[in-house]
This record gives sequence, C-alpha cells and structure tokens, in this order.
Amino acid sequence: MTGSIEQTEEKRLVLVSGRAHPELATAVAESLDTELLPTTAYDFANGEIYVRFAESVRGADVFALQSHAASINQWVMEHLLMVDALKRASAKTITVIAPFYGYARQDKKHRGREPISARLMADLFKTAGADRLMSVDLHAAQIQGFFDGPVDHLWAMPILTDYVRSRVDVQNVTVVSPDAGRIRVAELWAQKLGGGPLAFVHKSRDINQPNKTVANRVVGDVEGRTCVLVDDLIDTAGTITGAVRVLLDAGAKDVIVAATHGVLSDPAADRLQQCGAREVIVTDTLPIPEEHRFPKLTVLSIAPLLGRAIREVFDDGSVTSLFDGRA
Repeated sequence: MTGSIEQTEEKRLVLVSGRAHPELATAVAESLDTELLPTTAYDFANGEIYVRFAESVRGADVFALQSHAASINQWVMEHLLMVDALKRASAKTITVIAPFYGYARQDKKHRGREPISARLMADLFKTAGADRLMSVDLHAAQIQGFFDGPVDHLWAMPILTDYVRSRVDVQNVTVVSPDAGRIRVAELWAQKLGGGPLAFVHKSRDINQPNKTVANRVVGDVEGRTCVLVDDLIDTAGTITGAVRVLLDAGAKDVIVAATHGVLSDPAADRLQQCGAREVIVTDTLPIPEEHRFPKLTVLSIAPLLGRAIREVFDDGSVTSLFDGRA
C-alpha cells in the first residue's frame, strides 16, 4: 500500500529484579532460561535509592520482580523507582511481580482515621507506570480489586499440598484454619489432601496491639489425628504457635504448619522451634536468613510457579490454567 510502512513485531521478554531477594530472582530467571537484566542500584548516604538499568528496554515486555521483605519500606520504594525508570525508558508493558505484597494486612479499616494501606500500594504502582500486577497468596482476595488493571493472583497451594501429602497419612489428616476467616482456604486444602475433616481455632485479637492474638479453643475433630495447620503468612508466629499448643492440648497426634510467606520476624524462629510442631513448611517468596532458620523448617521454591506464570502472561496464555481453572 502506498505510503505505508509494514513492520513485523517481535516480542521481547525482559526480567529485572531489585535487591531484596536476589536468590529468588536468579531462580526465576533460570526457570525461564534467561538472564536478569544488568541493573545498578545503591543507597545514598541519606538513604535515598538510585536505580538504573544497563541495557535498553524500549518496546520490551518487562517483568519487575521484588519481594517486599524487611526492611519493607526500602524495598517497596526501590520497586516503585524500578517501575518509574522502566516507564521512562519506553518499556512496552510493565508487570510488577511482588511475590509477597507489602502492607497486604492493612486491606480495610478496623477503626476510624486508619489508612487502607494495601489500596495505597496499588495506587502507587499504577501511578509509577505499572500495567499489570502479579502476587502470590494475597492476604485478602479483595486486594485484586485495588489495582486498576489486570492482577494475577497466584496460589502456592499446589506446591505446598504436594509436599505435605508426602509427609502425612492422608487417611488420618485434619486440616486446621488458625481462625474462622480462613475456613474456605482450609476447605481447598482438605480437598487436595483426600477430603478429610476440617477444624479451626477460635482466637481473639487486640486491635490496639499489632501481632497480638490469643488462641482459645479448637472447633472440630482433631483427637488422635495429624493436623495440618495452614495460613498465608507467619510473622512473629504468636498466632500459629498458640494454635499448635491448642491442637496438641486437644489431643492431636502431631501438627504440621504450612504457610506461603515466611516473614519470620523475631522471635518467630524460637517460638516455632519450641512450640511442638513436627515440621514448619514455607515457600521462598521472602528471603529467610540463616539466623531465622531452624531444624524443623522446610523451605520450598516458588520460582517454578513464577516462571510459568510469567511465560503465560508473555505468551498471552492463561494464568488460570496453572491452577485447574480455579485461580
């Protein structure tokens, strides 16, 4: 056609990472059979962060990976600066990958004059230039609606249940939720582990004190059974260790703890080691330093799941297909 220019468009996948969890970023790159884009990032003396990518990302589909680990505010800010730099470098699309989404626990107002910090996080990434958001096991599913764009909510459950199934007699398992609010998740776990009974631990929380809960009693059949206690994250481990003790006092044969995100703020490691649980299983969505590891801790890799999800997004495939159509 006269006056037209025809161009065959070739897609290009680029994976970039911040400094919060380099081991995970390297593992994801290996699962994609690619390399991380060389990046310069450092802190100024006053704490300001500098980020620059060493190669062109113009026209590329860029996936910006950063786990919001401690110190969370530093890594969230670095993630935002990465997205801004990619936008100004003319990336075609920018997908924010936050395996652990910072501030997810602040997803609603409990009292007046509180922020909804999880919504603010989504707004910040959108303003910085993100087109899409990907995360693993959000604390509340409603956070998907906070971001004005596509959100890929990945589940670590298949990874965790496959491992747990190899560690228990599925004929004698009760899946336990640490509170009534996560019963639906426990139901899905029970289906994966053979359809055994469910239980939950009744607890009370003081909204004036963070990380403070009291486990009161267990509701459900646990006597003589292996209990699989499931949650999305373990922070200081007060809730989960209290639940372990309640289950053992109620006659449980033994208890396995499984959670996606091992935040493991002090004194979590000591509490978990001493609470009586047979094993504590988490994924590596967050880095776990040696001083927070203990003999009963098992860490499973989330990198293959992230790699498959990135490939589905890049190829315009279906992320839902990774989870039997349920995600």
